[in-house]
Amino acid sequence: MDITIHASSLPHDDPEAALAFYRDALGFEVRSDVGQGTMRWITVGPVGQPDTSILLAPPAADPGITDDERRTIAEMMAKGTYGWILLATRDLDGVFERVQAADSAEVVQEPTKQPYGIRDCAFRDPAGNLIRIQELT
Repeated sequence: MDITIHASSLPHDDPEAALAFYRDALGFEVRSDVGQGTMRWITVGPVGQPDTSILLAPPAADPGITDDERRTIAEMMAKGTYGWILLATRDLDGVFERVQAADSAEVVQEPTKQPYGIRDCAFRDPAGNLIRIQELT
């Protein structure tokens, strides 16, 4: 069986802030930007890896979501408990410095050697999503 991960989805509530983080701070390329205002679906991904993408989507745009669910999603995003993703790099310190200098995300954890063997750091993107970045060795 040959299955790959093509895209993963994270919520956003401010497309310009999302672009400032994913495009400008992380250096991802914008693959598509569809919609207008806050109702924009933006696909980004690492340069040179066209088969792997992150879809940044307005979380409550689905017509099947109830008002109560919309409130719950908004509350979880505000707390930073709704979405997360794990990224990896060979230059953890360089990426950390670049993202921190861009001032488009909240630092959750500076680069740290974890008790389970990996070294990683963590940020919250502008929508509150937890972005962990682990160092490849």
